Amino acid sequence: MLQAGRGRTLQFDVAQREATRNALEQDIAAHGAYYGVISNAGITRDGAFPALTEDEWDSVIHTNLDSFYNVIHPCVMPMIGLRQGGRIITLSSVSGMMGNRGQVNYSAAKAGIIGATKALAIELAKRKITVNCIAPGLIDTGMTDLEPQVIDEALKIIPMKRMGAAEEVAGLASYLMSDIAGYVTRQVISINGGML
Repeated sequence: MLQAGRGRTLQFDVAQREATRNALEQDIAAHGAYYGVISNAGITRDGAFPALTEDEWDSVIHTNLDSFYNVIHPCVMPMIGLRQGGRIITLSSVSGMMGNRGQVNYSAAKAGIIGATKALAIELAKRKITVNCIAPGLIDTGMTDLEPQVIDEALKIIPMKRMGAAEEVAGLASYLMSDIAGYVTRQVISINGGML
């Protein structure tokens, strides 16, 4: 969470609505409304759709999609109350833009993030609060702990022939959070090495 040029990181289970709301409301009460919020939650439970269990579906939807509401909703009215504009950044995925085999649950959740981001951007634009979405491709993180042959196959469809770095995604987020991005809203920016 960013406030007046300073950043704080809060940790909580974004799938737990009440716990998330309590943590955010307590932090806002103690430190004031946020100027910027980055909602970045993601888990995978990959598998072919016919074999996908209800738990695999629900856990991905609750963490990846419900987190949009759970994290952003408690922050919006205090942001509006500041009357200083603000920034909201969500994270989706190229899977939410184009779908991915074995990731029907993940793709559905991340596509939902894109739709929610675009709709919220319209609602908050007159308040000078920008709402944008970053949709990373294959990024070298703990979520990409894949077999080497799987990574090699994925790299074949990435023109840059490499995975992205977390710092590259953070750089884009830093730009979107900055003053010079004040006219950028309702956008889905994919950082994917040319994959899409």
